[in-house]
Amino acid sequence: MPTLLVNDERCTRCGRCSVVCPMGIITPASKDTLPHVKEEAAGRCMRCGHCEVFCPTDALILNIRPDEKTPLPTRAGTLYPNDLALYLKKRRSIRQFTQDPVPRETILALLDVARYAASGGNGQPIQWLVIHDPEQVRKISGLVVEWMQQLKSDHPMSSYLPALIAGWQAGVDVICRGAPHLLISHIPEGNPIAPTDALIALTHVDVAAPAWGVGTCWAGFVAAAATAGYEPLLKQLNLPAGRKVAYAMMLGHPRFKVSGIPRRNPLSVEWQ
Repeated sequence: MPTLLVNDERCTRCGRCSVVCPMGIITPASKDTLPHVKEEAAGRCMRCGHCEVFCPTDALILNIRPDEKTPLPTRAGTLYPNDLALYLKKRRSIRQFTQDPVPRETILALLDVARYAASGGNGQPIQWLVIHDPEQVRKISGLVVEWMQQLKSDHPMSSYLPALIAGWQAGVDVICRGAPHLLISHIPEGNPIAPTDALIALTHVDVAAPAWGVGTCWAGFVAAAATAGYEPLLKQLNLPAGRKVAYAMMLGHPRFKVSGIPRRNPLSVEWQ
């Protein structure tokens, strides 16, 4: 099966596909041949699709589920720099949520965006667990508090554990902040670059969420308890064998609207 499907009427033999290929496996077109991947090099293709998406005449398709290719409308995704800058600067971690559920379709749309996040070698190791039931989210919060209660006094979090535990005992969800949903990214055990891949994918969710009217907050306490291997929490999450929690994120509709941009430290840059 050929790695590339090339339309000989559209191909201008410009050579761009061979230049952008990260693995350098595309033999450029010649006067008599179209660009192609030799059989002995096909196994090195990491299926990133650079060859396809950088083709200026849409002459080439990477031969992976070619029937799913979606045409890109003219100027699709084009953003004005200032609009993008304000959108990103406006992004806030949300810690007060309404109890209106976020539809599953919306969450799936966000995760579909995250499918296109960069990953080492295009490994795409991220899978997702969505805790959609608010009662299950609160149960996870309780398990994290139980983990906190058994930490020793020399733990890095020990100075503020008493306040967190007291808040929980007073009826305040200090762990997931009353978020109706919790998103868990999980990765293969033993993959040294997958934790970074997971953070990149979660950042895509975090950045995209406001466009869908969704608020997010990184659930560091949940991630800490899972990373520490707290067995009751891991049992509750019930991930597939061979996979582990990378990080967690709260999801929900923000209770309040963002109406401004706060100050931040001055930019610090060195040039060499």
